[in-house]
Amino acid sequence: MPIVSAHVAVTLARHIDHVFGLMGNGNAYFLDALERQTSAVFAAVRHEAGGVVAADAFYRASGRIAAATATYGAGFTNMLTALAEAVQAQVPLVLVVGDEPTSGSRPWGVDQIALASAVGARTYTVGRADAAATTVIAIEHALSYRVPTVLAIPHDVSTLEVGPVPAAPEPHLPTPVMPDGAFADGAIRDLAHALSASARPLLLAGRGSWLAGAAAALGDLAEATGAVTASTALGRGIFPEQHFDLGVAGGFGAQGAMELVREADVAVVFGASLNQFTMRFGDLFAPGTLVFQIDTASSATHPHVAGFIQGDASVVARRLVDALAALEASPSGWRESVDAVALRAHPAGDGVAADGRLDPRSVAVRIGGLLPEDRVVVSDGGHFIGWANMYWPVAAPDRMIMVGTAFQSIGLGFPSVPGAALARPESTIVLSTGDGGGLMALADLETAVRVAGGRGLAVVWNDAAYGAEVNLYGLKGLAQGPMRIPEVDFAGLARAVGAEGVIVRSLSDLDRLAEWTQTDPAARSFLLLDVRISGDVIAPYQQEIINVNS
Repeated sequence: MPIVSAHVAVTLARHIDHVFGLMGNGNAYFLDALERQTSAVFAAVRHEAGGVVAADAFYRASGRIAAATATYGAGFTNMLTALAEAVQAQVPLVLVVGDEPTSGSRPWGVDQIALASAVGARTYTVGRADAAATTVIAIEHALSYRVPTVLAIPHDVSTLEVGPVPAAPEPHLPTPVMPDGAFADGAIRDLAHALSASARPLLLAGRGSWLAGAAAALGDLAEATGAVTASTALGRGIFPEQHFDLGVAGGFGAQGAMELVREADVAVVFGASLNQFTMRFGDLFAPGTLVFQIDTASSATHPHVAGFIQGDASVVARRLVDALAALEASPSGWRESVDAVALRAHPAGDGVAADGRLDPRSVAVRIGGLLPEDRVVVSDGGHFIGWANMYWPVAAPDRMIMVGTAFQSIGLGFPSVPGAALARPESTIVLSTGDGGGLMALADLETAVRVAGGRGLAVVWNDAAYGAEVNLYGLKGLAQGPMRIPEVDFAGLARAVGAEGVIVRSLSDLDRLAEWTQTDPAARSFLLLDVRISGDVIAPYQQEIINVNS
């Protein structure tokens, strides 16, 4: 007779087709049922945090919710940093975990509900009579609020026999936020008038616009207004016409592009929270710029916003296009007057820095010119994060996965690879990570190699240091011993788990990447490039942080 764990597994698999995790006492029967009774794909990771990270990356790359799973106690606490990142990045996923028995805590037990709540995740606990319904509720909660949700199976409930798996209702999801009513209509009309009168309009779009499916509507609005466009780091590639796009706004933006942004007289921001990095710590727009924000948040998220419309980015953009047509407004012509492609270009670097190690800018340029066009870039956190964001274009926002930036953590890079690889089985997955974060995530180097295979490429920016700390605190005179890392042979570590590893000390060593990209993925191995870069070259976004902290 079916047991509670089977009710959870079968019901979950009706809505979620990929599960990432690690087996233990608390989820053994759940995974047994998932393997034997469903067609869901289970991908094993080697550290519990990796399960949450992979499910997170899977959603960001595909737009489809995935699940993670681990045992109770230490298995659960190992996932907390990854869970906090997914909460702050507003990534829906379901985390299936074992939990203490209903009779009470054991000597090794912890209050998992309190721990999950502390990082912003709600827990639903299944019972003998409601396991299927509770599973659907957990999925519904994750999707409705765009948040990871914990689904707990008490240890003494997991194997109780409960009869056939019942039919469960479909998750009920909220409709898009609509700007309804006379006030909203007036706000849209006012914004349309402002755009029609603008000589230098700018449209800035973030990840929220991509989630709203607003790319086409934003493209039409840019054409109707003659606006120059830009995006946040998580919105890269959203505008259909890249010829008039300035690239990423903020610290990852090119100097010339950011100077042009300050010439805008009207800026309209869609689906972006306007965090301190996008806003260049308040310096993105000139004081005279009239800034409007369209978002599903309840109110404006930055003090520089002069006008706010709560609503779905796609709906509002489309209504603005209609309002401009009703006004018979003409495009400003501003975007045709500037060379956005030239303005968004970044310095090519000096090849080799003064200390004899590679200039990371030159490495980034060379790698960017060799990468397959059909690629998904996943990035860990650290000083190096600027290089991929500045020098490696992506086709759409779901092809730049930055797991760790919301919580400002490092060490989540390698487990992002399997999530992205299973979400995009036709694409090359390119990881950008540092030596500090790479060592922290080393358990799932094996997972990345096993799952991605010949479609996987890792670039380790190896400066033998925690670069961000050196830049922020070493320059202030703090002791640098704790900031330094003995130089690690990542190429050797990669070879130990079945990948090809190449130490890159000169730009000519990257010729191996050129050969690799021309080889059929089925005939090649996962490639790890251990790039020995100089820590003396500071990324522009990091320099902004240094200036603010000074």
